[in-house]
Amino acid sequence: MIRNVLFVLPLLLALGTLSSQSDDGAALSAPEALFDGKTLDGWETPDPSYWSVEDGAITAKITEDHPCSVNQYLVYEKESLSNFELRLTFRMNGTPTEALPHINGGFQFRSKVIEGHDVAGYQVDNNLDTDWLVRLYDEHGRHTLAWRGQQTVLDKDGNRTETAIAEAQGPANFTLEAWHAYRLVCVGPKLTLYVNDALVAEVTDNETNAQDLSGILALQLHSGPPMTVQFKDILLTKLP
Repeated sequence: MIRNVLFVLPLLLALGTLSSQSDDGAALSAPEALFDGKTLDGWETPDPSYWSVEDGAITAKITEDHPCSVNQYLVYEKESLSNFELRLTFRMNGTPTEALPHINGGFQFRSKVIEGHDVAGYQVDNNLDTDWLVRLYDEHGRHTLAWRGQQTVLDKDGNRTETAIAEAQGPANFTLEAWHAYRLVCVGPKLTLYVNDALVAEVTDNETNAQDLSGILALQLHSGPPMTVQFKDILLTKLP
């Protein structure tokens, strides 16, 4: 009897793992932590003076004594990502000035490093002084793909069909200054973004000459006035 139990338990555990599914029914791998909460191991940047670990979070700062005129990126260096679910917790704070009024930040995905260690490709973009707060964006490309509260379908020629997400209209139920949780699901041409588990933006990108089906993950510190951006609880689940 004991031998049978020892045989059956591993089998049940394996079946339970295989039955775990994403929203679209795809089998999930085990989530992988991309940040150990203590160091920047596994991440790369040409200028580490902007990046540190504070409060158990990856932290990037611009100060009056250490200004920033060029966007800075911390790139996850272990692999390129294609189909995945990414979860992370984020907050940003800043002090706008008359000359530099925008507090902007976010993270790149399915992107590529270009000249000057700049990064081009898809982005979850945030802005403090706007009512939209978060959007799906194409850095160095087509710019806004979907605002908060919008679903966008692009055909092979780049023509857009835009639909409102009813539950994401009006004032946001989160603030960028407080910790909030992003969940980004990318499968083929479909990019779906949730904030605190509520759908906020979605893009189906069928534009043949512009879509990105794989690429790097990179955290962004946007040039501008004094600000702090922080990222933690970064979990990646690979999808088929």
